[in-house]
Amino acid sequence: MGNIIDVKKAVVNFLKESISCYDVTVIKIQKAGETWNSVAEVYEDDSFLKSMNLPPKQVRLFYSVKMDENLEIVSFERLNSFEGIDLTSE
Repeated sequence: MGNIIDVKKAVVNFLKESISCYDVTVIKIQKAGETWNSVAEVYEDDSFLKSMNLPPKQVRLFYSVKMDENLEIVSFERLNSFEGIDLTSE
């Protein structure tokens, strides 16, 4: 079982390996039973501009990452926004 620092490191490493991003900042970590729920702020190239071969522009996105007690990723998803997210109800 990990602590909050281990969870933060695992989230950052997972997102950097899984998606093409420049910067990952974990902005929320919460333990719910044996599950760790977190939200990370990520800066990525705008996929629309990239698909049109236009100069890249970074956009801010949010990802929710859930891990079990062994810090194995259970799920992750891109969120529409961070405004008002409640990790305990998920």
